[in-house]
Amino acid sequence: MSNASTPRFVVVEGPIGVGKTSLTKRLAESLGGDTLLEGAEENPFLERFYQNPELGALPTQLFFLFQRARQLQELRQSDLFAPVRVADFMMEKDRLFAQLTLADDELRLYELAYNSITLDVPQPDLVIYLQAPVNVLLTRVQKRGRSFEQNVDANYLSDLVDAYTRFFHYYCEAPLLIVNAAEIDLVNNDRDYDMLLERVYKTRSGRHYFNPVPF
Repeated sequence: MSNASTPRFVVVEGPIGVGKTSLTKRLAESLGGDTLLEGAEENPFLERFYQNPELGALPTQLFFLFQRARQLQELRQSDLFAPVRVADFMMEKDRLFAQLTLADDELRLYELAYNSITLDVPQPDLVIYLQAPVNVLLTRVQKRGRSFEQNVDANYLSDLVDAYTRFFHYYCEAPLLIVNAAEIDLVNNDRDYDMLLERVYKTRSGRHYFNPVPF
């Protein structure tokens, strides 16, 4: 594909365990670009949050907020001729998690910080929203074996899936490709991945759905 048909800034989003980071890395390789990864393992408060959400939610959320804002500001300030960037997060997702996990007074504090540092974050040229049911997400989380995620429960994931569904129902800030990722393997199955990549090149506006039938 020519450079003219390649989106310059692509975001892959979806709930925990849906496969965002793995797809982000493969897309960056295909598009000849760089990855922009949120680095959950860098957050020193995340394990505390999973062990005790009431005590760990606010520092966990603020760390992610500042981390993501810094990364996106660096992207905005980068050279116009920089390569394609593929990210496994969008700034708006930060609020979804905050609204789920923070008490009312903590959320008010968080909103003050959010509103002050996200004024000029760049908008993606394409958002890929990966969907999967809770049972699939739980299986994938357990399979990848991150120690700090082993306390994730079905109720939390269910609330998170619902929050993503509501958010993307109204999302219209960038072209949106909604992908049913429940029964396909976008990392190890070339057929599934190639079909998705074709959609990536073709999606330039509006809302689109990708619901392939697995063999």
